[in-house]
Amino acid sequence: MHIDFAPLSNGTYNNSGSSRQLANYLEHEDLERMEKGIYTEGFFNLTNDNIYKSKVIKDIDSNIGQLLKIDAKFYAIHVSPSENELRAMGNTEQEQAEAMKRYIREVFIPEYAKNFNKELSETDIKFYGKIHFDRNRSDNELNMHCHLIVSRKDQSNKKKLSPLTNHKNTKNGVIKGGFDRVNLFQQVEQGFDKLFSYDRQQSESFDYHNTMKNGSISEQAKLQEQEIQSSESKAGINQGSNQENLLSINLENKGTIHISIKQENNTLTNPSFDQKNNQLSDSFISIVPSGIIFPSNYEEQMSKSKKKKKKEKIQIIDSLYTLIKNST
Repeated sequence: MHIDFAPLSNGTYNNSGSSRQLANYLEHEDLERMEKGIYTEGFFNLTNDNIYKSKVIKDIDSNIGQLLKIDAKFYAIHVSPSENELRAMGNTEQEQAEAMKRYIREVFIPEYAKNFNKELSETDIKFYGKIHFDRNRSDNELNMHCHLIVSRKDQSNKKKLSPLTNHKNTKNGVIKGGFDRVNLFQQVEQGFDKLFSYDRQQSESFDYHNTMKNGSISEQAKLQEQEIQSSESKAGINQGSNQENLLSINLENKGTIHISIKQENNTLTNPSFDQKNNQLSDSFISIVPSGIIFPSNYEEQMSKSKKKKKKEKIQIIDSLYTLIKNST
């Protein structure tokens, strides 16, 4: 999940005055989609959908008590899922949009509120969201993302809230609280994974990307080593999960022997014969006729064979063929 706070500017994201310019911009996609008869999403907040733009502007612009003319009146935040995350959110645009609103309401805004360390909850945050389905200058096919307009003041219009402050959790002095953006990114990522039962790979995590971008060389090397070990461990689990494979071997005038090998204990059991087939299959199994003893490194050969060329696979099968032929 990519989250960023729009930089201050004199254009669309100028936040020292009215929110009208930003709200107008956020509706630009709607007209294009409506002309094509395509589904659109209106503004939403913590409890309501399809809110009129005029209400958004009025609500944000009137919640500026005790702010100076040059002070920020609101903040623009972008929330953009990766392609993998987006797939976990649904199969259609409507499903993904509903999932995004749920994520904003149940995860992002509650964590945003907590992060100020001022005993705030999601109900204290005045915000409006707008979902876009297309992103210009992007090569991705899955582009759904969410824009948030968040008021500088809380719902009561009494507390100033700045997610761009450099203070994190100040307890003494004029400024109390603060905002830890790194902690926010970590918490909303964990919240996403829990909400959508998402199995996040280490290379997808915020901590991984943050370390690879800002960490020391030793921290980066350690993280890459952990990723390699994790990949090898998962590969081993996947290998072990193949309970049985099938191997067909043709013996002269004796038909086809179907062999199975229990990979857990290398037990050789239950041979069966089919005299109709004269073809030799190069796919492995896990069953073996009782009485045949495989070499001690058999499992190692099995594992390596999947990564080798067809010629190497045939060599191993030939070894099995010889063992079986000698035993009959």
